Formats: sequence, structure tokens, C-alpha cells
Amino acid sequence: MDKFVEISNVRKRYKNAEFESLKGVSFSVHQGDIFGILGPNGAGKTSLISIMCGIIGATDGSVSYFMNGEHKTVNQMRSEIGYVPQDFALYPELTAKQNLYYFGALYNLSKQQIDQQLNKILPVLGLEKVLQKKVHTYSGGMKRRLNLAIGILHDPKILFLDEPTVGVDVQSKSAIVRFLQELNQLGVTIVYTSHHMSEAQELCRTVALIDNGEIVAFDQLSNLMSEHESESLEKLFIHLTGIAYRD
Repeated sequence: MDKFVEISNVRKRYKNAEFESLKGVSFSVHQGDIFGILGPNGAGKTSLISIMCGIIGATDGSVSYFMNGEHKTVNQMRSEIGYVPQDFALYPELTAKQNLYYFGALYNLSKQQIDQQLNKILPVLGLEKVLQKKVHTYSGGMKRRLNLAIGILHDPKILFLDEPTVGVDVQSKSAIVRFLQELNQLGVTIVYTSHHMSEAQELCRTVALIDNGEIVAFDQLSNLMSEHESESLEKLFIHLTGIAYRD
């Protein structure tokens, strides 16, 4: 697989913060991969993903993209990036359809393009029958699936997901994981964070384990598990990050 994203010595210190949230992070993501950024609470996962997709800037270091042999900055890649945040990016007093049309317009999609996307996405995510209902009536799982639909409405080349299945039932979690695998098979590169280690083990081919703002392990998951003689990602995670409480 070709290199798609390169993160080089990325540092992040927030205003008035005593310590850096990211301390010289470097790794690369290859095109077509499902890449997990995993770590304890406060490890720097959300900061790193936010920098990679241009939501916030790094204090130092760089993020570079490569498409068709060309080097591109994050700003040049904005139309190719999808982002699904942990918090719901939805308007609860609007219907799902109104939310989708609103965000589709922000992506500069025409009504026809949005309709074509909805015809593809909604049946797979089980939302077509509740399209006209206001979002505040939705269950947590339905909101998660709508959040995902919005993030992929513009057919991104790379999709960033921050805890995409947190707080949902088993059925919704299974549906979301299955849908992400199908997206990946269509060529979408996925970068994903989660606290669900069994889910990450099922989904990810490559992982970067981050702790206290630093990468403590980075490789294909199968290689890491073999190297550390670990039978599960959860045990590998505990082995590399310890058992101390994280707040």
C-alpha cells in the first residue's frame, strides 16, 4: 500500500497548559488501511486526530498527505476528509433529512448529489424509515449512525472516527463496524480511535498505541501481538500502557 498520510514530530501544547498533549509524534498511514490510534484517557488521541484532519493546528511538526504522487497539505485535502466526532454533531430540533441536507450544502453538494448519497447510505445504516423524524427523538445508536452518515456524505477518501460506537447497543455497534469494513473495501482509508479493544482488534490492521502524548508502539496489529506474545489487543494495551487509573 502507498503512504497516504505522514505525521512528523507533531507537538501540541494548549494555551496555559503545563504539559504538552503531544510530544513529537511521528508515524505514517497507508492508503486503504484501517488504522487505530489507541490509548488511555488523556493520552492525546483526540488532539492527534483533530490535527490530522485540520480542526486544530499543531504547535510544531507537520502533517502531509500524498495523492496521485502529489504532496498536499491538510487544507488542500479538506474536501477529501471525513470526520465523525465523539460528540454528536447534529441539530436535535431538525429532522435527520434536514440535518443531512444542511451538512451536504456545507460540502457544496447539489440536491441531486445529496439524494444519490442518501439512497446509498440510509438503507445500509437503517435510517431510511426515520428520515423525517426529529433527531431529539432518536436513540443513541440512531444518532451515532446519523453522525456517521453525515461524515461520509461527500464520499471522503479518508475517514476519521473518534469513538464511533461509544454508548450504543450491540446491534448498532455491529452495524457500524460492518459498514466501516464495507467502506474500507470500497477504498476508503479509515483512522479510528476507541476504548473498545475487542472492537479495535476486529477492525484495525495497523495500530499506534499512544500514552502521555507519545507513541509507545506502532506496527501492524498482528506483528505487535506476535512480538509481545499477546493473545488479545486488550492484554497488549495493558502491557504497554500499565494498569494505573487515567482521569
